[in-house]
Amino acid sequence: MNGFININKPAGMSSAAVVGVLKRLTGEKRIGHAGTLDPEAAGVLPIMLGRATRLFDYLVDKEKEYETVCAFGTATDTQDATGTAVASGKDFPDPDRIRQELSGLTGDILQRPSMYSAIKVGGRHLYDLARKGETAEVPERTVHVERIEILGEEPEHGVRLRIVCGKGTYIRSICDDLGKRCGCPAHMRSLTRTRSGYFRIGEAVSLEEARRLAEEGTLRELLIPMDAPIQHLRRMDAPAWMAKWVAAGARLPLDKMEGEPPEENGVTRIYLQGQFWGMAVRREGQLAWRAQIPPTEE
Repeated sequence: MNGFININKPAGMSSAAVVGVLKRLTGEKRIGHAGTLDPEAAGVLPIMLGRATRLFDYLVDKEKEYETVCAFGTATDTQDATGTAVASGKDFPDPDRIRQELSGLTGDILQRPSMYSAIKVGGRHLYDLARKGETAEVPERTVHVERIEILGEEPEHGVRLRIVCGKGTYIRSICDDLGKRCGCPAHMRSLTRTRSGYFRIGEAVSLEEARRLAEEGTLRELLIPMDAPIQHLRRMDAPAWMAKWVAAGARLPLDKMEGEPPEENGVTRIYLQGQFWGMAVRREGQLAWRAQIPPTEE
C-alpha cells in the first residue's frame, strides 16, 4: 500500500499508537505520521504508507489549522487541562479585550514552548525531563501565526478560537500567552487540528471506520495518491524518449523538460507519461533526484 490515509485521531491517544493500529491493519512495514499531534489533542493526522514515507520532507512546512478552547481563570504547568494549576484569577476578559490582545499574537511571534512539549534539549524530550522533575532552559523561537478568529464563547469562561499557523507553533502556549496579555491566567482546555496542509478534517476517517474497512478488505479505498498532498510544488514532465534516463535515476537536462522549472536549488515533482516518479532539485541546468519513487517499484 503506497499513499496516505487521513485519520481523525481521537483525544487521549498518541500519534505513535495510531501508527501502530494502521500498521496492524495494513500489514505495511514502511509507515509513519506526517506531523505529531499531542495525545490530548484530536483531529487530522496524515498517515504515510509505503513509498509515500519518502515524501515526508515535502509535507511538514504546510500551513495548519486548529480549533481550541482557551479557558480563563487558571494557568497550569503544562499549559493545558492535564496539568497542575500554578496560577488563578477572576479578572475575566470580555470579547473586545480578547480580540485586542489576539492581534499581538499573530504574524511572526516569539514563543517559549512548555516544558511538557516534545521539543528535544540535549537529545531528550522536554516532557521526559519534566515528568522526572528535571528542568532545562527552553529557548524562545520564532513561529508564524497567520490569523486567529474568535468562534464563540464556551462555558466556564472559555472562548473558542480558530488558529491558522505554520509548523512548530504550540497552541497551548498561545492560550497561556493570551491569559498573560489579558491579565487573567488561562490554559488550553481542548484542541482539534482541522487541517494539516492538504489534509482536512471533513475528509478524515476514524480508526473505527478504518478497522471496519480492513475487516471488509476494502481499506485500500482510503488511500490518497502519493502526489496529491504536494500539488503546491512545481511539476515538470520528462518526454517519453527520456524514459531510460528517468528509470536509471540519471540527472535530467532542464532544457529538455516540460513545465515550469523551479528556482536554483528548488524542488519539483517529476512525471513521465503522466505517472509520478518522485522529487528532484535544480542544480546548474539539471534536475538531480532527491527522492526517486518508481511507480512500479515493490
